[in-house]
Amino acid sequence: MSEPIEILSQHPPGGRCTLYARYAEEISSCLGLAMRVVHTDCRDAHGEGFPSLRVKGVALLPGDGVILSPEDICAGLAGAGLDLSAAPDLASRLEAILERFLEEVE
Repeated sequence: MSEPIEILSQHPPGGRCTLYARYAEEISSCLGLAMRVVHTDCRDAHGEGFPSLRVKGVALLPGDGVILSPEDICAGLAGAGLDLSAAPDLASRLEAILERFLEEVE
């Protein structure tokens, strides 16, 4: 088994921490990867603190500099050498999670 998908989150989780945990649950389910939540007080978005989603120890970076999109995540997973062919609909599943999240915060 490869390294787990990690979510660096504050406790209790805020908005992006919650979103990234939902993303990670879906990735874990679709690709059969372990998932681990690491609670931290360090605020360092998309780095060594919260909110961050890390694959193989590397934080995924949002294209817009603010929030990870499904495209950012799929590109990061592929860049980390993960085979996404087992979950061809992963991007659309992640998009549905993002849309629900955005509806909740409006």
